[in-house]
Amino acid sequence: MSSGEETLRLLSRVEVFADLDERELEELGRVAVPRSYERGEVIFREGDGGDTCYVIRTGAVVLTRGHDDGREVALAELRAGSMFGELALFGGERRSATAQAVEETEAVALLGSDVERQVRSHPDMALAMLSSMAARVRRANERLLSQSFQTVPGRVAGAVLSQVVARQAEGAPEQDVLVRATQAEIASLAGTSRESASRFLATLEREGVVSLGRGKVLVHEPTRLRNFIH
Repeated sequence: MSSGEETLRLLSRVEVFADLDERELEELGRVAVPRSYERGEVIFREGDGGDTCYVIRTGAVVLTRGHDDGREVALAELRAGSMFGELALFGGERRSATAQAVEETEAVALLGSDVERQVRSHPDMALAMLSSMAARVRRANERLLSQSFQTVPGRVAGAVLSQVVARQAEGAPEQDVLVRATQAEIASLAGTSRESASRFLATLEREGVVSLGRGKVLVHEPTRLRNFIH
């Protein structure tokens, strides 16, 4: 399959573009620019200006916001087929969050003017974008609310388990699941400090639930993580 065909197939999977016909999808595909990001690379930062949105082809991107106490709090982890960065397309808005690749990631970039042209022809696209953004805000609120009530061990265990579930959805085994994430990244997903996350991960390692390595966690028995989520 050619790169152009792969791009069209990717865009056709995005809910926002579901109502586009083949010609319109091809028009959008022609202006989609392939992008590649190394693990840990920042795609854009909170407060930056932005006129581009992105659709993930492979890999994973985490959206974070800075907290007043200096922590980076994760709002969402997005994987293949997800769109992000669309909030800043309209009205010259600033980026509301930082987007960072947490795996080697391939995506396509779309200029706001190209997306806006399609929106003007298809008002339902605007409704789909609003629905998508509202769902993301709702999930972020649920994440933050649960973190406010959970203990630090519960938040860290939950963050690791969510990584395991995502990888199992992509074909990882039931046990001995490799999660390529630094302890700082897990801390961000859990909404806690790196030091607190590291202490609990060390506890999990002593109990044989995980093995820790440089930039990775091997989760031997994922189901045991649920025992710590409270």
